[in-house]
Amino acid sequence: MASFKPTKVQFLPKLGEKVTEETLYWKNYKSPVQIKEFGAITKIDFSPLPPHNYAVTASTRIHIYGPHSQEPIRSFTRFRDTAYGGSFRGDGKLLVAGSEEGLIRLFDISGRVALRQFAGHSKAVHVTSFLSDGFRVVSGSDDLSCRVWDVPSAVELSSLTEHTDYVRALAPSKLNPDLFVTGSYDHTVKVFDMRSGSSVMTMQHGHPVECVLLYPSEALLVSTGGRYVKVWDLLKGGQELVSLKNHHKTVTCACLSSVGNKLLTGSLDRHIKVYNSSYKVVHNFDCDASILSMAIAPDDEALAVGMTNGVLSVRHRRHQKDKETLTSRRRRGPSYQVFVKGKNFVPRQDDFLVSKPVKQYLRKYDKQLKSFEVSKALDTALQTWTRTSKPDVTVAVIIELNRRGTLKNALAGRNEEILFFLCFQRFCTCEMCLCVDLYQQVFHESPVVERLLQRLMEVLGREAELQQELLQVLGILDTLFASLTPRKEVMAHETNTRGGFGKDVAQCTEKSLCQCVLRFC
Repeated sequence: MASFKPTKVQFLPKLGEKVTEETLYWKNYKSPVQIKEFGAITKIDFSPLPPHNYAVTASTRIHIYGPHSQEPIRSFTRFRDTAYGGSFRGDGKLLVAGSEEGLIRLFDISGRVALRQFAGHSKAVHVTSFLSDGFRVVSGSDDLSCRVWDVPSAVELSSLTEHTDYVRALAPSKLNPDLFVTGSYDHTVKVFDMRSGSSVMTMQHGHPVECVLLYPSEALLVSTGGRYVKVWDLLKGGQELVSLKNHHKTVTCACLSSVGNKLLTGSLDRHIKVYNSSYKVVHNFDCDASILSMAIAPDDEALAVGMTNGVLSVRHRRHQKDKETLTSRRRRGPSYQVFVKGKNFVPRQDDFLVSKPVKQYLRKYDKQLKSFEVSKALDTALQTWTRTSKPDVTVAVIIELNRRGTLKNALAGRNEEILFFLCFQRFCTCEMCLCVDLYQQVFHESPVVERLLQRLMEVLGREAELQQELLQVLGILDTLFASLTPRKEVMAHETNTRGGFGKDVAQCTEKSLCQCVLRFC
C-alpha cells in the first residue's frame, strides 16, 4: 500500500528590498540602549576627540556620557531654567550652552562651575556653537538676533539682526573662522561673514527652518524644516540642488556619517532616514517617540537619538568579534545533543545498515484529506487566519481537491463570505467556473452575491482585453524579429508548428475566460 503524500504548497518568492553594501552597513547596529532623562532632549553633541564622549542637553542640565556608559560621567546643573544647545569645542575641552533665561555659559569639561557667562540676549538662546578658531562663540536667540562673543574677555563682538523670526538653527564653518550659517522660523537660511558684518547669501527654504548642516567640503548645505530636506549648492550662489520629502511630519534634525558622508535625518514621525550619495533612502530606523535631536559619533560607532518623552536611545555598532563571542557562548541544550547524536556517523564497508523509518508529520488538512473528509479539509484551509496570512496553503488545498475530483462536494453549502474569497483570490478559471455552476440557481436570491459577480465579470472582461492586447504585441514582435533575422528556407510543417503554439495558448486562455464571462450574462 502506497504511503499518503502530503499536499504540496507552492511558495512564491517575495519581492524584498534590494540588499546593498550600504543596507548591510546600517543594519549592523545593535538593539538600542535606552536612558531616561529629566525632560525632552533638545541637543546631542559628540566630542571630536577619542573616546568620543557625548553631551546630552535636557531640561535644566547637561549630562556627559561615555561611549558605552549608561550613567553620566559628569553633569552641569548651573541653570535656573531650561538649557539649550550644549556643544563641544574642536579640542573637546570646553562646552558652551544657552538657556531659557537668555544667558550663555561656558564650561570646562573637567570642572563643574561656569568659566564664562555671556549676557546680552533678551530672550531664550536655543543654539550656540564655537567658531573654528576656538576663541569665539556664536549664538542664536528668540530675540531675532545672532551674536558673536569673545571667549577670553567675555565681550560681545558683533550683533546681527537680519532675521525676522526666531533663530533656531546654526552651523559654523570649519574651514573659515569668519563664516557661519543660520536658519530661522522666517523660512530663510543665511550665510554670514564676520568680515563684512552682514549676510552674504540667503536661501528660501519655504518652511520654518529647524536644522542646518554643512558638508565637510562646505560646497553643499542641508536645511530641514516642515516635511522637506533641501540641499543647496553654495558654489552656485545658493542654488537648490535637491528637495526631499520622505518624512510624514516635521524634520527636526540632521547629521552626517563619517563613512561616505551619508545624510541622516530625524523627524517627529519617529523615523530616521539614511540617504546615499544620490539622495535615495537606503535604510530606516524606527523609534518609540518623536525625535528632537540626533548625532552620530565621528567614527560611526554610536548613533544617539533624543526624543520628546525624555528617552535617550543609543545604538552601538556590532563588530565581527562580538558575533564570534556570542556564538561561542551560546550553549546547546541536552535535547539538541540527543537529536544530533549519530547524525554524522559514516558506516564502514562491511557494516550492515538498518534504516529506521522516518515518522511523517501531517498538517490538519492533510490528516482530513487522508481520511477523505474533503469538506472539513476545505474548512480548515478557509479559516480566517489561514486564508489571510497564508493564502498559498488555501490555494494548494483547493487544487488538490480539484485533482481528486472532490472539489464540487467540498464547495457545497458555503456562505457568501467563502464565495467572495473563492471568486476573488485569482484561482484557476476552472475553479471559478465550478463555483458558478454549483450556485447559479441561488445567485439572484442574494444582492451581495450579485454585486460580487458583477465585479468578477468586470475583472474577467479586463483580463480578456489584456489578452487581446498581448496578442497584438506578440504579432508586432514577431514582425520585428522576422525583419531582423536573415532569411532562410524553412520546411512548411516547421512553420505551422512555430506559428500555432503561441496562438493556441492565447486562444485557450481567452476561450476559458470568455466562457466564464458569458455564464454571468
